[in-house]
Amino acid sequence: MAKRDFYEILGVAKNASEDDIRKAYRKLAMKYHPDRNPDSKEAEDKFKEAKEAYEILSDEEKRAVYDRFGHAGVDPNAAGGAGMGGAGGFADAFGDIFGEIFGAGRRGGGGPQVYRGADLKYNLEISLEQAANGFETEIRIPSWESCETCHGSGAKPGTSPRTCHTCGGNGAVRMQQGFFSVQQTCPTCHGSGKEIVDPCADCDGVGRIRKNKTLQVKIPAGIDDGMRIRSSGNGEPGLNGGPPGDLFVEIRIKPHGIFQRDGEDLHCELTIPFTKAALGGTLEVPTLSGRGEITIPEGTQAGKTFRLRGKGIKGVRSSYPGDLYCHIVLETPVRLNDEQKALLRQFEASLSTGGDRHSPKSESWTDKVKNFFS
Repeated sequence: MAKRDFYEILGVAKNASEDDIRKAYRKLAMKYHPDRNPDSKEAEDKFKEAKEAYEILSDEEKRAVYDRFGHAGVDPNAAGGAGMGGAGGFADAFGDIFGEIFGAGRRGGGGPQVYRGADLKYNLEISLEQAANGFETEIRIPSWESCETCHGSGAKPGTSPRTCHTCGGNGAVRMQQGFFSVQQTCPTCHGSGKEIVDPCADCDGVGRIRKNKTLQVKIPAGIDDGMRIRSSGNGEPGLNGGPPGDLFVEIRIKPHGIFQRDGEDLHCELTIPFTKAALGGTLEVPTLSGRGEITIPEGTQAGKTFRLRGKGIKGVRSSYPGDLYCHIVLETPVRLNDEQKALLRQFEASLSTGGDRHSPKSESWTDKVKNFFS
């Protein structure tokens, strides 16, 4: 069977650019790849057909021969044919995809690969008051600076790095495993394209020295535990001229002695004597903005919650502050003397004459227990 036209196979015009050809092949390869079409002979044939077309049309010299002589000019079995023994093909077509996914930077064939620096995380512990009001602070983070001895080259003064013997200065090597060809960072130069024979004694050939850097950080009012502040460009420096990473300051709010935070609301426990709960009155309560006051009605029970509107925290993205919830806890008196015990017994006796009028919950509970056992 006569071979189909390579341009027709890829679905591109004869004046298509190299980028158009690469995109067309990549689309077909993704569609007909054997891993995506197991047990499909038709898909396998179309994949091989597209691969062959791409290997010819992606090579400037082979494409010129094909445009002039057709299939005969590039048939490896024909005299003078350009052949199909190139190492490009599949890996070239998918190099851009893998680079986009894994951040590999430039492809090795164009020189040393460029890598973005790693991001850094800094845990900053602050108080609840600081989180509510916001503030500015300084933090010290580890950083890299160019070595003054070798001026960043990594080589001993008087010497210079040489071209890597493993990758030839490309910063990447290609590994062939059967049908597949995979490109990876050079293990010798780690992508720089250079290797250092005599490393600098001060930086051990790295070209950089680790030091601490002081940064000003602004903590916005209302920030919550676990939120992060991004400081662009203050992460690890990039490799081979790549951009630096970012610094993320992660907030950790220290436990507070009085308040527990729930989003924009605050909660606290108010411990009062049972006499205050029985007789009622006013009670001073703490808030983050100063002092507040609540009214305790007569006969207040344990667990009663009082709400102070607007006494919570105004979140980073909120228009209004949350509320403060005060939960009543009754305190039982301890270490009573004989006189106090006698007074309490007298008081207890006076309550019993009133029946469930003084202790409605106790009487209700007693009735429920009786019904349970009967």
